[in-house]
Amino acid sequence: MKKPICTAILVIVSLAASAQERIDRMYIDTRAIFHQEVLDGAHSSQFKADHLNLNIFGHINDRIDYRVRQRLNKKVFDENNIFNATDFLYINWQASPRWEFLVGKDAVLIGGYEYDAVPIDVYFYSRFCDNLYQGFTLGVSAKYQFIKGQKLAFQICNSPLSLGIENVYAYNFGWIGSLMPWWETIWTFNLVEDSDKRLINYIALGNHFQWGSLLFDLDFLNRASFRQDGFFLTDYSVISKVIWNVGKWNICAKGGYEENSLKNVDAQGRAFDNVIAPGTKYIYAGAGLEYFPLGLDKLRLHAVYYLDNDVQRHNFDIGLTWKVSIIGK
Repeated sequence: MKKPICTAILVIVSLAASAQERIDRMYIDTRAIFHQEVLDGAHSSQFKADHLNLNIFGHINDRIDYRVRQRLNKKVFDENNIFNATDFLYINWQASPRWEFLVGKDAVLIGGYEYDAVPIDVYFYSRFCDNLYQGFTLGVSAKYQFIKGQKLAFQICNSPLSLGIENVYAYNFGWIGSLMPWWETIWTFNLVEDSDKRLINYIALGNHFQWGSLLFDLDFLNRASFRQDGFFLTDYSVISKVIWNVGKWNICAKGGYEENSLKNVDAQGRAFDNVIAPGTKYIYAGAGLEYFPLGLDKLRLHAVYYLDNDVQRHNFDIGLTWKVSIIGK
């Protein structure tokens, strides 16, 4: 596995070197934590680092920009997919004030603010986000800004339900915009193939609200095969998050509910949804504090508690996240 990892890193370094004069920002960010678990009265703990990322943003010319994010601590799971540890590796062309086109590896266009969040900023995930095979895949996309601040998006990419080397795809349509100055949206309609080329539909409605120092996210995701009996509210997720900013402190809370009916299987008994198993009724929740002693961008300290109704394990995290700038601020 070492050879594909080295190859991926060399490609990134070569890109950075060849575009040295156009690099806008390059930095490394990482997160380290002390994790404590309590399950049935038994305690276990460890120190660990769960993120180490190389980030590069730059321009090839005034209309073409690129982005790279390489997870330096992530293994490549298949030699045919050497960019498994690469989240972003794309070129974006601003063809006109209204049109932009992207080619390369990017996040799969699925609505929702938990899904859209930078992974290093997420302390615990819903089961949907946790179990999705891959949230970043190779593909092409286009965005059209029909009025200022309102964009329609279309993306064709490798399916997030595959390992990235199969002949299966996702067809994603999205609206990225706002309904009010305090209400932003990422809403998508997705047609996603699994490894057997069966289609499943996602209707994902991500909503972000901000009133002064109070932020609130509310995501709804309906998943359904066109062949199952109940299309709405038989396989779905509801996720909410609230952050109250007080000076250099954030007071945070987050929770969600996910359900999939036992009836959502085909004639052979196979689940229509390969991410959330039929029979699931999953609740998770947590709360925490964040402190930014040097401002929002350089150093963050956090303390978080979370649990779910599945394993019923109590989780406590104390950690820090920091960024080291190489080029730019």
